[in-house]
Amino acid sequence: MKVSELGEFGLIDLLSGIVYQAQDKETAAWQELILGMGDDAAAWRGDTSIQLATLDSLVQGVHFTLETTSWEELGWKAMAVNLSDIAAMGGLPCYALVSLSLPGNTEVEDVTALYRGMIKLGQQFEVAIIGGNMSSSPLVSIDIVVLGSTGSEEYILTRSAAKVGEEIAVTGYLGASAAGLEMLTKNLSFTAEAAAGLKKAFLQPYPRIVEGRMLVEHGVRSAIDISDGLLSDLRHICQASKVGARVEINRVPVQPAVKDNFGDRALELALSGGEDYELLFTASSEVIDRVRKAVSCPVTVIGEVTGKAGEITLVDGKGNPVDLPETGWEHFTGK
Repeated sequence: MKVSELGEFGLIDLLSGIVYQAQDKETAAWQELILGMGDDAAAWRGDTSIQLATLDSLVQGVHFTLETTSWEELGWKAMAVNLSDIAAMGGLPCYALVSLSLPGNTEVEDVTALYRGMIKLGQQFEVAIIGGNMSSSPLVSIDIVVLGSTGSEEYILTRSAAKVGEEIAVTGYLGASAAGLEMLTKNLSFTAEAAAGLKKAFLQPYPRIVEGRMLVEHGVRSAIDISDGLLSDLRHICQASKVGARVEINRVPVQPAVKDNFGDRALELALSGGEDYELLFTASSEVIDRVRKAVSCPVTVIGEVTGKAGEITLVDGKGNPVDLPETGWEHFTGK
């Protein structure tokens, strides 16, 4: 079987099984582990706090093209996607390790601009770049490991803690990143303000570190960041928590510029576009009310957690079922 037949998530499940079959519960590493493969970050018990670690990659031709992004924007985004994973755990990022694979004809000035982008975002959250690796490659590839922490095992966000009856909520607005990608790749023309906003959403997303901390401090226990698409990432929560979900599509907070410029496709971009890096979470209405008062960004309830494991249903404003669109990007299958 080819990996394209198994798919990204099937391969992850297969490798997770191999890793856990090989675990030695007598060793300190496995005894201290809280979360391994399958969540936004790994977590283990440190001497004074819960330690977090995550790794994400950006590969030329898969995640970005140098025709549509500057090197500094690329550095920002490479750092942002990793910090967003720490945000989705309710943690604080601390250190970053950067591995670069570069063609030999890459300009030195471009590499320094890449690092300026990473540093510019990292400094906003007091993240220090402390090392990494470098090698030659036919294409540009950026791999970043971010290490962080959170206070205790009880105060950590996971994909597996959603409960039947909880509400489903999301921070911010959705669809702008996918709309920005389409605008850049198809050379679409919008007003200067709309174009700037959509481009920034795609190339310079802002990780919800502060909001992630507020979620966990006010009682949220289940969350994920929206990288693959709202529906795809909601499915991750449902599968990990063994629950279902009901989403009211008229309540999904679509970015206004996406509504204005993409019309009937705006909702599709919000549901399945991905790379918004907002936080999708579940909690009681009381907890969500506390979160809403504590954060500066919008928090929108879009549905509820149901009892049918793995089943996601969409309904319109009158409660009528709506066909489920494609549910986001998956590597290897290319869809």
